[in-house]
Amino acid sequence: MKYPKFLTEKGTIGFVAPSFGCNIEPYRTSFDHAKERFRRLGHGLELGPNCYAGEGIGISNTPEKCGQELTDYYCSESNEVLISCGGGELMCEILDFLDPERISAARPKWYLGYSDNTNFTFLLPTLWDTAALYGPCAAAFGMEPWHPSIQDAYDLLRGKKLSFSGYPLWEKESRKDEAHPLEPYHVTEASRIRCFTQENETAFSFSGRLIGGCMDILVNLLGTKYDKVPAFLERYKEDGFIWFLESCDLNVFAIRRAVWQMEHAGWFRYVKGFLIGRPLCYGQEMIGLDQYRAVTDLLSDYHVPLVMDVDLGHLPPMVPMICGAYGKVKVSGNHYEISYDLSR
Repeated sequence: MKYPKFLTEKGTIGFVAPSFGCNIEPYRTSFDHAKERFRRLGHGLELGPNCYAGEGIGISNTPEKCGQELTDYYCSESNEVLISCGGGELMCEILDFLDPERISAARPKWYLGYSDNTNFTFLLPTLWDTAALYGPCAAAFGMEPWHPSIQDAYDLLRGKKLSFSGYPLWEKESRKDEAHPLEPYHVTEASRIRCFTQENETAFSFSGRLIGGCMDILVNLLGTKYDKVPAFLERYKEDGFIWFLESCDLNVFAIRRAVWQMEHAGWFRYVKGFLIGRPLCYGQEMIGLDQYRAVTDLLSDYHVPLVMDVDLGHLPPMVPMICGAYGKVKVSGNHYEISYDLSR
C-alpha cells in the first residue's frame, strides 16, 4: 500500500468538486471561512475550477469537466493534499473521464472526503494501491468552533495523530442553515456503540486492512469495470480486512439488500471485523426490521466482531478513516479506539 506524504506546516491544500460544489448557502460561506481558517494556519490554497460551480446534475459541473479537474489536481505538484468540496449524487459519472494512467503514475496524495466521494476514496486503494482519507469535506472546516473530530481530521492530514477514539455525543439534527452557515455540530445524543461478537465479549480487539465507505456508492460500483475488489482482497489477504460501512439514502431494507449483494459478490472474504456507522435513517423500523438486524442477521455468519453505531458517516461527528491502511480496533465497553500502522 502506498501512503502519501502528509501536509507540511505551510503546505498548499488543493480543493476540488468532483461531486457537489460550494455554490449555494450555507456551503459557500462555510467554505469561504474554511479557507480563511486554513490560511491562518499558514497554508496556501489552490482551488479547482469547479469549487463554486453549480452547472452539473448531481455534481458541480459536467462529468467531463469534473473528471478533468480531479485528474489535474490530483496529479499536480503545486498542492500537497486534496480536500473535496462536498458530497453529492452522481460522482460515479465522472469515473469514465478520469485519466487512470496519469493517476497511477502520479505521486501519491491524500484525498479527503466522504459520502459520494467513496467513488474515489474506495478506488484509490482498490485500483491504485494508494491510501485515502474518508472524513469531512471542505465546508465542515468552516464551522466555529471546530469540533474535536474536525481537529482530528486536520491532525491526520498533518500526520500528527494516527490513533482516534469515538466521541461522547453525536448530532441528530443539524442547526446549520443559510442563516447560520458556521454553526458547529449540534451534538445532543449520547454515543452508544452496540457490539456483536461470538462470545459476547465487552472488551476485545481486532486488526486488518481497512476498506469501505458509503454503501449507497459501494453497491453502485459493484460489478462494474471499476470493481477490482476480488484482486485487491487477494493481494492483501494475509492482513485480513476490516470493513467500515455507513449509508445515506438507504432505508433498512435497502441496507440489508446492499449487505447481501456485497456478501454474494465475495467482498467479505478474509474479513476480520466490521465497523458500521449510524445510518442516516437512524432509528427506523420497517415491517419488523431495524438498522441492527439489517446487518447482523447476515454478517453474524462470519463469526467476527461487529461494532455498530460508530462515529462514521452522515450523522456526525466521524472518526477519520484511512481507507486501505492497516489498522487495529480496540473496544472496551462503550469506548473504542482505531489506530493506524502505516509501515505495512
